[in-house]
Amino acid sequence: MARRKMTVNPLQAAAKAVEAEIEAAKAAPAPQAEEIRREMRPAMREEDPRVRAARRAAEVRANVGDMDEGQDKYYIDRRTIPDGWDYEWKTKAVFGEERPAYQVQLERMGWTPVPAERHPSYMPDGGKYSTIERDGMILMERPLELTQEARQIELKKARQQVRHKEAQLNSAPGADHFGRDNKGNSLVKVNKSYEAIPIPND
Repeated sequence: MARRKMTVNPLQAAAKAVEAEIEAAKAAPAPQAEEIRREMRPAMREEDPRVRAARRAAEVRANVGDMDEGQDKYYIDRRTIPDGWDYEWKTKAVFGEERPAYQVQLERMGWTPVPAERHPSYMPDGGKYSTIERDGMILMERPLELTQEARQIELKKARQQVRHKEAQLNSAPGADHFGRDNKGNSLVKVNKSYEAIPIPND
């Protein structure tokens, strides 16, 4: 009896050859893959969990301030303020209602909102916030020289008020008018002194 000759399908043969090449590639990694692994190994060794924890703790302390005093949601690290500028929290809304007139007044006095992109850690991630806000307050900035000038004006006004009150007291009616004995040249003497406030030990 004559034996039938078996024919091989060319497509099946090609498929088997491709599968063999894939298996060979898996067994022997490409030089590029090995090089990438070598570059990653030092970086993985450097990322010690203790180093990462210390770095994160430093970031939290920079954002929160003194951990002993509790969390201050309005704390701003003064070292992050650009040279020549001043930061202050200003009211943006009261009970959820914004005050546009007050915002216009602030802008006239030189205050503008601090951009959130300058201090990304002060707002949640995502980049959808343009300003830095906390419970109806907004962080604003203006040139430091304007703030210093405003403080000098406020100090001058405060001193004038004190002088005005002293003059009112000294120009009061005579002692006989109040039925008391006044042996001094003026009815009232105002003494000003400064002393330390005692700090409790507990």
